[in-house]
Amino acid sequence: MKVYNTLTKKLEEFSPLEDGKVIMYVCGLTPYDHAHLGHARTYVSFDVIKRYIIYKGYNVIHIQNITDVEDKIINRAKETKKNPLELSKAFHSEALSLFDSLNILRADFYPAVSEHIPEIIEAIKRIIKNGYAYETETGVYFNVARFKKYGRLSGQRVKEIEEKHRIEPDPTKKNPVDFALWKKTKKGEEPIGFESPWGYGRPGWHIECSAMSMHYSNGRTLDIHGGAKDLIFPHHENEIAQSEAAFKTQFVKYWLHTGFLTVEGVKMSKSLGNFITIKDALSKHDPRSIRLLFVMTKYSSPIDYSEKHVEGASAALKRIEEGFTLLLEAERSGKPNKVDPGFRKEIHEKKSKFFEAMDNDFDTAGAVASFFDFITAVNKHASGNEIDYSALKIAKQFYNDVFFILGIEIKKEEARAEDSAILNAVLAIREDLRKARQFELSDRIRKILSENGYEIVDTPEGPKVRKK
Repeated sequence: MKVYNTLTKKLEEFSPLEDGKVIMYVCGLTPYDHAHLGHARTYVSFDVIKRYIIYKGYNVIHIQNITDVEDKIINRAKETKKNPLELSKAFHSEALSLFDSLNILRADFYPAVSEHIPEIIEAIKRIIKNGYAYETETGVYFNVARFKKYGRLSGQRVKEIEEKHRIEPDPTKKNPVDFALWKKTKKGEEPIGFESPWGYGRPGWHIECSAMSMHYSNGRTLDIHGGAKDLIFPHHENEIAQSEAAFKTQFVKYWLHTGFLTVEGVKMSKSLGNFITIKDALSKHDPRSIRLLFVMTKYSSPIDYSEKHVEGASAALKRIEEGFTLLLEAERSGKPNKVDPGFRKEIHEKKSKFFEAMDNDFDTAGAVASFFDFITAVNKHASGNEIDYSALKIAKQFYNDVFFILGIEIKKEEARAEDSAILNAVLAIREDLRKARQFELSDRIRKILSENGYEIVDTPEGPKVRKK
């Protein structure tokens, strides 16, 4: 299996530090508002990556922080006159519930900044002791000039950073690009703060992730660190600098980043009126369709969200469900059994292409395309007069493997025996009406069934009724 490493700008063989174990850290939410579609895209993407690594036999330790001490939360708390920790806790709880709806597996740890101040202070002490930070009257700052590898992740030099990026001026800093590890504040000036060896204040944004990730990995190099591309600089660049300055070991082996999300071709923004929360999206669409929309694009590629694209994902989901239903019906059909070497070869080839795509930097776009080719082959075989039941069993297992890897949930609502008998009787009456050319009445029956959640589908054995 190969992964694209943002740090080396190369496709590399995936080889975790410990056999059978992967430590994965994904930058979590700063919960000052409702989670939006950009968050959903990132966390669905890393959920698929996590699921595939689990499928490959690894034990995955997943850490995802909660940045509950940060400028945006403090500002929102001031605006709403609410406690910042209560505010962030409410938004994060809501987000987790929405992620559950998207079938995102929960992390093993959700460390909150407010609950790990001692670990953050200890990390800053280490950085100062190792000569990479200094204290001023406004805070404690990381001395970027001391860390010679700074800029490697984002591919920038320090001078370029000074010229390209807007940096808040602070005359107490040695260099404009030096960033805060601890911000000094006065008690009562902000709604939250903590005591430290450098006075009252709060940690800088970047040090929070470093301290918590290294705490939960027991100081060990992380196998995977993930996040959206907009975090590469300055956040992830600064994480590397301060983590390696503090712990004197490689911080992360593989850096993975998700591509940007646009809405109908335009960057999502509240000012443009195209800002879509997960809550709003799920109120209109099946969460499985939203998830499949994200899965159908490779994690590192840009993705565009639109109603048209969601409709396309819904149609794709329906095709998957119909294919799986057809397989189950063929399995129970009682048709003659006959070994079909051609069918066996075809499903083997489609399966191989699926895994080749997933092994190539988690290329879900290629994997999904192969999966649909597989569905076409199975549908054709299941609709025939003879069935290779052993091959069908293999196909069924592959369906279930894909459902787990991609996180697709299939509705498996089966009618009770008495309900099935009634539905079959209604269907028989409808067929008699059609033969008698009483099409108005037969269409009325179809409409009533549809209004009650059923649809009539044509199969090689004739029309059948099933749940939508």
